[in-house]
Amino acid sequence: MRRIALVTLVVDDYDEAIRFYTEALGFRLAADEPRPDGSRWVVVEPGTAGHGTGLLLARAKDDSQRLRVGDQTGGRVGFFLHTDDFTRDHVRMTTAGVTFLEEPRHEPYGTVAVFQDLYGNRWDLLQPAE
Repeated sequence: MRRIALVTLVVDDYDEAIRFYTEALGFRLAADEPRPDGSRWVVVEPGTAGHGTGLLLARAKDDSQRLRVGDQTGGRVGFFLHTDDFTRDHVRMTTAGVTFLEEPRHEPYGTVAVFQDLYGNRWDLLQPAE
């Protein structure tokens, strides 16, 4: 079996990003380990261990990486968070201060709304149609 295990997301600050992804989005902190170069290996996951793709939160190291924070996909939706209960997660995330860029809409493929993370990256919250 093969799968994409991690996707790197460049962030400004480890602790700020951990707080957002765990508290506002409800992800779990899967790893937070210091590395010899002073960086950290920080992984957050939306579900239980080993199910789905995790995010490697990587602190920007230089100016060229800092320019990418919040715009890693050129302003397009680059991340898709699937849920089995759109209303539950939409209410929880809104209450936690997550910014949704549109009202929920019903499409043939499911219920969806675009939101942005703390840096401005665009995400879909999506409950796929049955």
